[in-house]
Amino acid sequence: MSDSIAILDFGSQTSQLIARRVREAQVYCELFPWDAPAGQVLALHPKGIILSGSPASVYEPGAPFLPPYVLESGLPVLGICFGMQVLTHTLGGRVAASQQREYGPATVESLGENPLLPPGEYPVWMSHGDRIEQAPPGFTPLARSGNSPVAMIGDLKRRIFGVQFHPEVRHTPGGKELLRRFVVDVCGARPDWTLDSIIQAAVERIRAQVGGERVLVAVSGGVDSSVATALVNRAVPGQLTAVFVDHGLLRQGEREQVEAAFGRSLGKNLVVVNAVEDYMDALAGVTDPEQKRRIIGEKFIRIFEAEAKKAGSPRFLVQGTIYPDVVESSAPDRSKAQRIKTHHNVGGLPEDMHFSLVEPLRYLFKDEVRAVGEALGLPHELVWRQPFPGPGLAVRCLGEITRERLEKLRAADHIFTSELAAAGLLNQASGLVEGISQAFAVLLPVRSVGVMGDSRTYQEAVALRAVTTEDFMTADWARLPYDLLARTANRIVNEVAGVNRVVYDVTSKPPATIEWE
Repeated sequence: MSDSIAILDFGSQTSQLIARRVREAQVYCELFPWDAPAGQVLALHPKGIILSGSPASVYEPGAPFLPPYVLESGLPVLGICFGMQVLTHTLGGRVAASQQREYGPATVESLGENPLLPPGEYPVWMSHGDRIEQAPPGFTPLARSGNSPVAMIGDLKRRIFGVQFHPEVRHTPGGKELLRRFVVDVCGARPDWTLDSIIQAAVERIRAQVGGERVLVAVSGGVDSSVATALVNRAVPGQLTAVFVDHGLLRQGEREQVEAAFGRSLGKNLVVVNAVEDYMDALAGVTDPEQKRRIIGEKFIRIFEAEAKKAGSPRFLVQGTIYPDVVESSAPDRSKAQRIKTHHNVGGLPEDMHFSLVEPLRYLFKDEVRAVGEALGLPHELVWRQPFPGPGLAVRCLGEITRERLEKLRAADHIFTSELAAAGLLNQASGLVEGISQAFAVLLPVRSVGVMGDSRTYQEAVALRAVTTEDFMTADWARLPYDLLARTANRIVNEVAGVNRVVYDVTSKPPATIEWE
């Protein structure tokens, strides 16, 4: 079992980033709500504990507090921002509102030798209204900034530290190294969270859970379900039946890619269901997005039921749940067996359909999932496929869904993503724009007047959406080069019949969502 770090989440928007940075140091970690039961957190057998930031103030009524077991455990502790303030408040120091808030870039000066921050000045990212006025007894101020005379504290004997800045964000260039020093040097956690160890541990868990029984999986074509399928197939070859439902709401070439990726390894255990006609009939005339989702989910359920019966009604169901799904929906629960009556990816399985879940990706972030997929030999284009919602193009084809409108959307989407890929902007950084985490086209239920060939047109509009994000919980719109947008718009208007206008979505999340429906 890998050494691990427990992270207590006090409500910070960057808590997941802390976990990512620890994982990047090749040390396993998990996020827990700050008030999770002590037994649940300590069941991880952590080598140390990190306390996240929070929008709260330690002195306001009902503010989160430091659970007693944290200090009683004798483990090394690192408090970040609010985490430092709650340590200070609990241990007898003084926290007060600062007359001058500190948001954005700042410089901290290290005041002496310590295991986390060598002497010198460092650019950091601050985001706080309160500050430490007096360190707790036994603690030494270790750094200061222009607005925070105590920007870092430490009790070297007890191995308890606090920093006012945010080492987890990329705006703190040395933050990744600071976190590595804490988890590896101070906590003594072995950096053994590697691809090989991840795959080996997942295979062992699957074999222990499934034994010799058959397993069922719904393959969507997305990276999560694809990697989960590949892992289960490696663990229990010959025991897996994969069902791929072509509902007519797929992106260009999606069905062919899935069949090519799994056809050889799964053979007759890959079942491809052509349900295009059924879905088109069921969705005819429907414009309400929630009704679309219900219809798509219900259709999938019935098809899945029928295929499950053909496969002998396996007790185990593979689901491509990843760690952000777990964090956003509920706290990690290490003690309860997972059984479901709903499938979050497809809108709900029926009440009388019970499965024991096999979730080999449950504690992996998206970048870790992709790395595992490549290590398992999945095609690069499948591993790096853009995120795709369960209802498919139905949530990007606003208004009525018809074959004609879906073809317009498919073509426009392919043009956009092809241009981005040709420019080297998908899923990687460039000098002009951060790597685009998700990009797609949306067909709007809006017609506008245009002029094409000296003739008046009255045709549909396409919206382009591209965002950058590290965790998909927040996202910013991508600052794409103007010439790329111009070239994409020109191609769409010229190559996609029935479209005469292209717009670009410049709304971040929040207030918008990434998808439109």
